[in-house]
Amino acid sequence: MNRALKRIIVLLVFISFCGLGYAYYKGIFTEQSLSPKDTVAFKLNDLKLEVKYNRPSKRDRDIFGGLVSFNKVWRTGANEATTFKTNSDLIILNDTLPKGKYTLWTIPNKNNWQIIFNKKQYKWGVDEQMQPARQKAYDALIATIPTHKINSVVEQFTIAFDNSTDKLYLTLAWDTTKIVVPLKQSEI
Repeated sequence: MNRALKRIIVLLVFISFCGLGYAYYKGIFTEQSLSPKDTVAFKLNDLKLEVKYNRPSKRDRDIFGGLVSFNKVWRTGANEATTFKTNSDLIILNDTLPKGKYTLWTIPNKNNWQIIFNKKQYKWGVDEQMQPARQKAYDALIATIPTHKINSVVEQFTIAFDNSTDKLYLTLAWDTTKIVVPLKQSEI
């Protein structure tokens, strides 16, 4: 092997070790996200639903009425805006949510929450002033859903689909609060 090729290989090995060392120093390989990303999906016959969100943890904090203020818009998770996608029109309470991709916002209160499906896609859940990025003009549907008190503490914010009773629900749970949003595929 010629001398120039050996030098290039040594240089590349050195750069690789420096890069790995820097990544280790910054914790890129060892650091767990405090609010990891998650995706939940539901499929039944021709209905496909998907939610992408970040899952913050309670970590001994007061959540609703504390970390998440009552009567103020919440990005419904952490970091990026939570997205909700449906390939079919849905009935939520008495309103129709057209098929499409939405950002999911909420306004928590003690006895009920407003669940907001917004047509606009946002890069992040908050703006430069750390205020929710939601723009009301793009709201496609707002449903008021009662809260449910649960006996056990849900440590990490969780969104799920529940079809255990032959009825479909979108559930949101954190701390001792659970929200159950009824979903029904439109027959039109």
